[in-house]
Amino acid sequence: MTARQPLFVGGSWVEPDGGHYEVIDPASEETVGWAPEASRDQVLAACAAAREAFGPWSRTAPEERAAVLGRAAGIIAGRLKDYASLAQAETGATLGTARGMQVGVAAARFRRYARVEPAEWAVPPQINEAGPMGRAGVMGALAVRQPVGVVACVTSYNNPWANPAGKVAPALAMGNTVVVKPAPQDPLSVYRMARALEEAGVPPGVVNVVSGRSTGVGEAAVASPDVDMVSFTGSTAVGQRIAEVCGRDMKRQLMELGGKGAAVVLDDADLRSAVAGIGTTFSFYSGQICTAPTRVLAQRGIHDRLVEQLAAYAGRLKVGDPREPDTVVGPVISAAHRDRVESYVELGRKEGAVVVAGGERPDLPRGFYVAPTLLADCTNDMRVVREEIFGPVVAVVPFDDEEEGIALANDTDYGLIDYVWSGDVARAFRVARRLRAGGVGVNTVGRNMEAPFGGFKRSGVGRDVGSYALHAYSEVQAIVWPG
Repeated sequence: MTARQPLFVGGSWVEPDGGHYEVIDPASEETVGWAPEASRDQVLAACAAAREAFGPWSRTAPEERAAVLGRAAGIIAGRLKDYASLAQAETGATLGTARGMQVGVAAARFRRYARVEPAEWAVPPQINEAGPMGRAGVMGALAVRQPVGVVACVTSYNNPWANPAGKVAPALAMGNTVVVKPAPQDPLSVYRMARALEEAGVPPGVVNVVSGRSTGVGEAAVASPDVDMVSFTGSTAVGQRIAEVCGRDMKRQLMELGGKGAAVVLDDADLRSAVAGIGTTFSFYSGQICTAPTRVLAQRGIHDRLVEQLAAYAGRLKVGDPREPDTVVGPVISAAHRDRVESYVELGRKEGAVVVAGGERPDLPRGFYVAPTLLADCTNDMRVVREEIFGPVVAVVPFDDEEEGIALANDTDYGLIDYVWSGDVARAFRVARRLRAGGVGVNTVGRNMEAPFGGFKRSGVGRDVGSYALHAYSEVQAIVWPG
């Protein structure tokens, strides 16, 4: 069990004004450790420390910043086993997920942004005629990427390593300073990350971490006059509130919000591939992931077979202690969230959906478990089809032809990632280009970690990942001169 964790403010480890609260292991319901509850004054102090550190850090050579990130990557990778053990205890992730997709991806992201990229480029010269704006002649220009300033990074509970790393690493690489507000359910991993960065040589104030169960912690960081940008991952409802606060001061925003990914399965699809991809909703983070293909749109020619195979797939998955090597589906994050997911399953029954797999709480002595659940005979107007459940629940809606499938996929408030399965690649790409989503997987749920990531509609604002993250954490400045 982790000792009582202090805050990290201005390069110092500080006792929290609000005391500590328990972090609970969702698999065992035992105490993992004690997280700090920051006061509003401590949050503002963290923002002020980041503001003071911004000038010197932003003027540091990109190669020096990259070296710090590279050392951090090495530290995290070298302690993968220990860090993954904590991540597993906080989140209930399976061992493979905690090591590979949480800590392993965090190390990879710090390593990625230790690679220096050009921050300026020439603009084609322009020939001007004499006029009120200047003399005739050639005007040269240079476009320069400048850091935004102080970034408040508000992170999600489903991945306390990869998600913060995906914000902190590119922000620091561009010369910004950060105040990280981790999710209240699993903040201890983020403090371990901060210790790794401190050990790697991050100067005082460049990275700050403040946590708490109170919504006031995040609100204070977002509203602080020292904060220039907010990078948020979480629900659309919270993102909307953050956007309102940012709008008052024209703060920059990067928002990765909710999703209700459509998996359009056409009648010529390889069903084995489609089932394996859609089935990740049941297993990967126990469905607690915004990119999950939770809304299956099945063309009628393959609908019954797809439902049958998905139900069989769900039934084969072992639900249980994530520390056991053969466990595939671990718990959801909390008892409250388990109740929320179960309430949606019951709502689906009332709306007329048929539960063809799961639907009952697993018979386990402790832990916040939800059985992989498949809902069939759904229509696109049901709440279980339209609202983000964030659990191992998949809803299937039939459609007749390609045009109807596209229309159903686009009939949603969300637009993060959709998927298309078809044996005809040209057909799949034709459908993909008509989907109103920030990303589309064609015959895969895999990701290219250099491709832009972000959502249409209520799924977010902006793009990150790869070089796009460097763009997101920077402002473009034009420098113009007479030739």
